[in-house]
Amino acid sequence: MPATASTTTTSVLTARGLLLDMDGTLVNSDAVVERVWRGWATEHGLDPDETMKVVHGRQGYATMAILLPERPMEQNYADTRVLLARETADTDGVIPVPGAPAFLAALATLPHALVTSADEALATARMTAADLPLPKIRVTAESVTASKPDPEGFLLGAAELGLAPEECVVFEDSEAGIAAGRAAGMRVVGVGPRAAAQSPTAHVDDLTHLTLEALPTGEIRLHIG
Repeated sequence: MPATASTTTTSVLTARGLLLDMDGTLVNSDAVVERVWRGWATEHGLDPDETMKVVHGRQGYATMAILLPERPMEQNYADTRVLLARETADTDGVIPVPGAPAFLAALATLPHALVTSADEALATARMTAADLPLPKIRVTAESVTASKPDPEGFLLGAAELGLAPEECVVFEDSEAGIAAGRAAGMRVVGVGPRAAAQSPTAHVDDLTHLTLEALPTGEIRLHIG
């Protein structure tokens, strides 16, 4: 398939609330992630290309546990704190995913929450760098005990909105995030090239392919494509 070909699917979904991943979904932070994680991989004698295949969507310690399975988890937690500090300080190249400003503006008065593997400081830094508003309801790394692909974050997001899992639609870009949404019993809109191969409920190349409609019932109708 040519690189410029669209893989956006056409469909209509109805939900009572939306749960939004951040990196790769609302914010393009790939430049920072590549810099920080390729550096970490090189420091630990790992193949940077193979490392990048498992980084997206997970908290740092969970990525490290996959790549260095014999290493004590305490060291993974310590390294994660170091990498989070590096990522928070480095916002060079952080930009909004196309369509994200209009998408969040349309959602402003509708039920939605951010569900990200970033901690609060990193989420704030990246959303600010991309000039995007932070949702009032946020589930960050500090909020959960398990990283995506565990569904804990999305289930907590639904609970914070006062909704059942099946009433929510997840927006995600990564394999781990899409798996987490599915495990939570939610429909998933995949965003961007990483999501296309994961067979989400629907897929968009970016957020310009979405329109929202607030229904009198309090539901949100998503027009995709």
